[in-house]
Amino acid sequence: MCYVPRTQHRYLPSRAIPTVITPVQQHTHQRTMPLRALPGPALAGGIQVSGDKSISHRALIIGGLARGRTKVTGLLEGHDVLATGAAMRAMGARIERFDSGVWSIDGTGVGALLAPDAALDFGNAGTGARLIMGLVAGHGLTASFTGDASLRKRPMGRVLTPLREIGARVVTGEGERLPLTLEGARDPIPITYRLPVPSAQVKSAILLAGLNSAGVTTVIEPEATRDHTERMLEFFGAKLEMGEESDGGRRIALIGRPDLVGRDITVPGDPSSAAFPVVAGLIVPGSRLAVERVMVNPTRAGLFDTLSEMGATIRQTNLRTLGGEPVADIEVVAGPLSGVDVPAARAPSMIDEYPVLAVAAAFAQGTSVMRGLAELRVKESDRLAAIVSGLAANGVAARIEGDDLIVEGTGGRVPGGGTVETFLDHRIAMSFLVMGLGAERPVTIDDASMIATSFPDFVDLMTGLGARLEPVS
Repeated sequence: MCYVPRTQHRYLPSRAIPTVITPVQQHTHQRTMPLRALPGPALAGGIQVSGDKSISHRALIIGGLARGRTKVTGLLEGHDVLATGAAMRAMGARIERFDSGVWSIDGTGVGALLAPDAALDFGNAGTGARLIMGLVAGHGLTASFTGDASLRKRPMGRVLTPLREIGARVVTGEGERLPLTLEGARDPIPITYRLPVPSAQVKSAILLAGLNSAGVTTVIEPEATRDHTERMLEFFGAKLEMGEESDGGRRIALIGRPDLVGRDITVPGDPSSAAFPVVAGLIVPGSRLAVERVMVNPTRAGLFDTLSEMGATIRQTNLRTLGGEPVADIEVVAGPLSGVDVPAARAPSMIDEYPVLAVAAAFAQGTSVMRGLAELRVKESDRLAAIVSGLAANGVAARIEGDDLIVEGTGGRVPGGGTVETFLDHRIAMSFLVMGLGAERPVTIDDASMIATSFPDFVDLMTGLGARLEPVS
């Protein structure tokens, strides 16, 4: 038995889940890793992508809070998820990794978390930081939160506002950004909170804070967002009531102080990771491939719906349920694509997939408009600006109008030949590597090292399908 995933030995001391060395620290101590994608032969084969990042975060958090033992198979072993595991371990959960790849979690029980001895360092993990703020807010303990340079620029105010209503208090911190210290409420107040904008992270933080409240905590969201927290809380034994509002919104009510009991979980494949081979299979001529065991939760399937609207040959087979989530195999065949108008209401179901959708749009015939993307400005980078910059570097016209992204498709292979600045953003890096596989000339990214935050197996899986990826000296 060991505590450390094989792929992480380079960064983590043995037999512990420590505070993970963050991506920005890696850039401080290691040289960057430029990588080039070359146009090549058709892609073919079947692969399984890494476990879903959202499910992996929540398995560690809720399993770390539940009474008894939770076993997790297929956990995503990227830096972001490991940072969440380190935080839960610092607050009293026992977390081990077996050589088989199964993770064992002995939780503390609701209300029994411990105050960490040191600051919780989340690296680049915005999801982990915001969700665990919710736990701390409802557990009457004090914890400090920090992260890498990218995470420290990202706003936390939309999470902190409802947590203050619950009774939590920000002790130190400027501009509602990390680093900050949060003092949780000893007697958390059950609140009813209407989200000003759809956000699964804010919703989840409120629900997690409400677990230790003696009452009913209610969140009203204007549009349905990913519902992994609700599904997993119910899976562990919490009682929730869901309903529709008269204005089309969605109401989620959590009954506080449930007896959460450890469960066995198999993490399905991450649709946000599957997006990269799927789009590659559509834009590299002659390609035919399958991505197996992908989660197809309707709150996460926006990209697949959009690609179908673009005329893509894409279908779901072998539909089944895994760990409470719908799962399917995604089969794609390369072919022509057409421009698309993506409504703002679809953004919550595909917010992380817009960079690679923009790549698909670059190969499409006609103009694509992606609406209502203000949230992309406050991701790991300003993704709107990064997308437009990367497309321009490779001969594709694109522009930003308000919160909308407009891409002028080439109707065939894009010129390529450029170098893309990734801004330490893993999804920008992978998206433009995908572009290079179908371009007329190679596409280079300035740094690939941060890809491990969400998709550690990306290069191996893509080269296994026939992709040509090479380091740049």
